[in-house]
Amino acid sequence: MKTSIALQCMAACALGVLALPAFSHVSLETKTAPAGSSYKAVFQVGHGCQGSATTGIRVQLPAGFQGAQPYPKAGWTLAVQQEKLATPRDSHGKPVTHDVSVVSWAAAGKDAALQNAHFDEFTLRGKLPETAGPLWFKVLQTCESGSNDWSETPASGSSAKGLKSPAVLLEVSGPDAAAAAPMPAMAHAPGAHQH
Repeated sequence: MKTSIALQCMAACALGVLALPAFSHVSLETKTAPAGSSYKAVFQVGHGCQGSATTGIRVQLPAGFQGAQPYPKAGWTLAVQQEKLATPRDSHGKPVTHDVSVVSWAAAGKDAALQNAHFDEFTLRGKLPETAGPLWFKVLQTCESGSNDWSETPASGSSAKGLKSPAVLLEVSGPDAAAAAPMPAMAHAPGAHQH
């Protein structure tokens, strides 16, 4: 009896390991966020290009993602491109006519390149649109030899099924989704009064 329980536990653990996500492309740490919220986009890079080290990450921001502020990264040069907005928007009572459209990080030298066997993150923050739906971030990963262009998007919806090089998806949920989420239970400190 004890042996079969041990075997069942080992089988369950093996299945759990096999179910872990493979980092086959650039992905987001947090894959959903409520509409209209401030969002910290952490782009996770789990490999290079066919064994070659990553030397650059270029993120094209989707329409509706506002006020992007990238996080500097030691050993990497940061560049930001802006473009004129089709419709100016208001920010704290001031008109905004241009906004960040592309954020790029480039390794400052060979020593700073992200080796194929290593994992790293590239981060920026901004404000999400007020409406729910998929937001696709197109990411160009350049390497010492070659590149990966993670820019394919479906004709509609949010399924990346069948896409060879899918763009990075953020699911923007309705603004009420955050309020409806259950609050985590609060642990009481030892000796604290409890009812």
